[in-house]
Amino acid sequence: MEVYLDNSATTRTFPEVAELMTKIMCEDYGNPSSLHMKGVGAEQYIRYAKETLAKILKVAEKEILFTSGGTESDNLAIIGGALANSRRGNHLITTKVEHPAVLKTMQHLEEQGYRVTYLPVDSCGLIHLEDLHRAMTPETILVSIMHTNNEIGALQPIAEAGTLIKRMNPNTLFHVDAVQGFGKARIYPKKMNIDMMSVSGHKIHGPKGVGFLYVADKVKLQPITFGGGQQFNLRSGTENVPGIVGLAKAAELLYNDFDEDIARIRECKHRFIEGIRRMDNVVINGLLPGDTIGESTAPHIVSVSFGGVRSEVLLHTLEEKEIYVSAGSACAARKPQPSATLKAIGVDKGMLESTIRFSFSVFTTPQDIDVCLQVLYDRIPMLRKYSRR
Repeated sequence: MEVYLDNSATTRTFPEVAELMTKIMCEDYGNPSSLHMKGVGAEQYIRYAKETLAKILKVAEKEILFTSGGTESDNLAIIGGALANSRRGNHLITTKVEHPAVLKTMQHLEEQGYRVTYLPVDSCGLIHLEDLHRAMTPETILVSIMHTNNEIGALQPIAEAGTLIKRMNPNTLFHVDAVQGFGKARIYPKKMNIDMMSVSGHKIHGPKGVGFLYVADKVKLQPITFGGGQQFNLRSGTENVPGIVGLAKAAELLYNDFDEDIARIRECKHRFIEGIRRMDNVVINGLLPGDTIGESTAPHIVSVSFGGVRSEVLLHTLEEKEIYVSAGSACAARKPQPSATLKAIGVDKGMLESTIRFSFSVFTTPQDIDVCLQVLYDRIPMLRKYSRR
């Protein structure tokens, strides 16, 4: 029995999404820039995608810009926003626990002469608004804060941060990486003072290689790719029609039954945490004080440190039983250095290399949770004895 608990890395595509994408690739395969009817049909598919996503976010259709995924969306928002607004200042703000798609982009801009402030986080992975307030200056042109941490599920105070940023400087752009948040939370950019927001398709049961960037109509953004001038000259290149439609269809399916789906995912998370708490020498990372079932973090992510067991060893032990988890962020899973997020929240040095991320989806069942827990109960004591030799 396969148990897939690595949904923060990628998700199984909805069957309805795969069917629709196959139809577009095999039958309705026109280029949306073509003037004949095949092209018109492709353009109508893109219009459906924009309408669907705009309705979910309560924004205008023209504010949806399609990309190749979360990384490109982050790069375009941060680099494009910085370049377009450099006359007003050269100061950027982000956090120490961002995805590498943000952190490495900020480092690139530092090399170009921009100044970047990296906000610290507390033991739960959360920024403090006082630190954001102190970091803001008249030179601050862009702030980028993730909605949901991809490793521990910390939920940043996005609405409060947006209010603070706009109160201090209405011209400062606020970018949110919502790759882990979209599909797991109701996010309304205009209510939350978000100017730009990144989303990825394969995190929400859509296809890989596609995403979108919400860009508020007033935002000045400089393109970072050049070509045929598609998408208002902001992102040239023939649109990935099957991917775009697949992304929109997945979002539509998720938000049609949003409350029920999230409730089921949370029930699996609660069941898992309650089971983990029966074990000795384990730490569940990122929970607020007094939170015993994970209500304070994202509905789909649990980060657990198992004392005395290396994460790679446990990962492959679970894999032998067809249980698939992650030793951290998938983007850095093959790199040896400890997680920057776990270091930032103060995880004990001995636990840094003993941490596993379990992440759930609408396909996760209580039986999946029970199977995983039983293997952990059976194997952890043996692995600890082996590691002490």
